[in-house]
Amino acid sequence: MFQNDLLKGQRILVTGGGTGLGRAMGEQFLRLGADLVICGRRKGVLDEAAEQMQKDCGGQVRTFGVDIRDAQAVEAMVDEIFAERPLTGLVNNAAGNFISPTEALSSRAFDAIANIVFHGSFYVTNAVGKRWIDATKKAGGWQPGQPMRSVMSIIVTWVENGGPFVVPSAMSKAGIATMTRSLASEWARYGIRLNAVGPGVIPTEGMSKRLNPGEDPEARARAGNPMRRVGRMSELQNLASFLMSDGCDWLTGQLVYMDGGNYLANGGNFYPLHEWTDDQWREARERIEAQNARDRAQRG
Repeated sequence: MFQNDLLKGQRILVTGGGTGLGRAMGEQFLRLGADLVICGRRKGVLDEAAEQMQKDCGGQVRTFGVDIRDAQAVEAMVDEIFAERPLTGLVNNAAGNFISPTEALSSRAFDAIANIVFHGSFYVTNAVGKRWIDATKKAGGWQPGQPMRSVMSIIVTWVENGGPFVVPSAMSKAGIATMTRSLASEWARYGIRLNAVGPGVIPTEGMSKRLNPGEDPEARARAGNPMRRVGRMSELQNLASFLMSDGCDWLTGQLVYMDGGNYLANGGNFYPLHEWTDDQWREARERIEAQNARDRAQRG
């Protein structure tokens, strides 16, 4: 649906870009002519993904193994990126989540999500944004009609209607939504725009492991959705590509929900879990813990 080379000349950083939604968006950016930088905690996974993405989509992919919960590590990464060539765009995609009754959460479990989603997204956004602002000031300022830089963040529809059983994620994503709106106003004078996308259920491996343990990851979503289906990865790819392009530079500070109208019709994706018994919650925790152990073993 887009012209060739729509994103030619752009250099975009996608956090958590080696798997899932981040990788899919990055692949589309490459196909449309952008150069890509992806970061995540597992450098080996990133390098393997980058090799395949370049083979399938063309373009150049640079990888950084970094934990975005570490502000100093983020600063060092962004320094290195800008020393090579400045970014023109950022996608805040890295996240973590799992289902749990809120009263069963430890402070450590809460922090595991909040430190990635809330703190990490801010660290990356601010590190990139302040370098853009410094460059703009040195160039004598930004004027309408000049190229803009774009930040897109992945949020959730629970920002609007709450997230039972995923409260750490819901709270953190609400913070990212507020950051998006706040900085859209604060940074517009520097030629920076910020928007956020709340995709509905688009099945990925990570979602299946920790949010639907032991279930068909699509069944509950299909049953409750007004369109009676889950989202397609191509739909997110197209929306992200539009937001990162210069097709509508006046669009900023917006939260775009793409979920077939689900958040308008239901009380949050996980509201049906009110019906779970203690035994079902115990089984879900055991599956999640077993998957976490497998992931740790895989990382070495």
